[in-house]
Amino acid sequence: MLLLAIDTSGKDGSIALARCHADDCRILGLASLDGGAFSAQLVPQIATLLNQHAFTKNDICGFAATSGPGSFTGLRVGLAAIKALAEVLNKPIATVSLLEAIAASKPESAIVAMDAGRKEIYLRQQDGSESLLTQEEFLTSARGLLILTPDKPIADLARAANLKVEEVLRPRSDAIAYLGWKKIQSGQIVSPEALDANYLRRSDQIFAKSS
Repeated sequence: MLLLAIDTSGKDGSIALARCHADDCRILGLASLDGGAFSAQLVPQIATLLNQHAFTKNDICGFAATSGPGSFTGLRVGLAAIKALAEVLNKPIATVSLLEAIAASKPESAIVAMDAGRKEIYLRQQDGSESLLTQEEFLTSARGLLILTPDKPIADLARAANLKVEEVLRPRSDAIAYLGWKKIQSGQIVSPEALDANYLRRSDQIFAKSS
């Protein structure tokens, strides 16, 4: 099965093409997307990645996409492209939270924190629930727990409060491909009509200052 995975949640993004079968998902190619130009780069980069490996869009059997949290504009562009392709090709879509992908990078039980701007923090608890907290709420919630974060300001904040923290790399679309494939296998898919971003913010907060 040929799987196309994208991540447009951050300042920069990426696209991965993977050959998946049973418990194995082999990354065939990975392409980077420059921040601020996702709308212009995404479709051409997908076409280039497919051509490099002698595939066309008709060979794609499934899609995996980062659903959030992150950039309002970036997520909207990425999910719109996936929605259009999946609808035309009638193929399954799996969505993956970026916080979920970070949590999956470490086997030990931990919470995941990402900088949300405005002195707020995206947090994924050990039970998989995700929320948007103030810095004070985060520090209270994180006491006694291991914190995973790709953001140095969050790590510095946690260390200043004498909390246990580990800095990790921000996942790319290859990590999204692995998790998306597992979800497709287990039937955790969404239709193109139901595909939507999870910003972890209220709509009035998003439009007040979109990232």
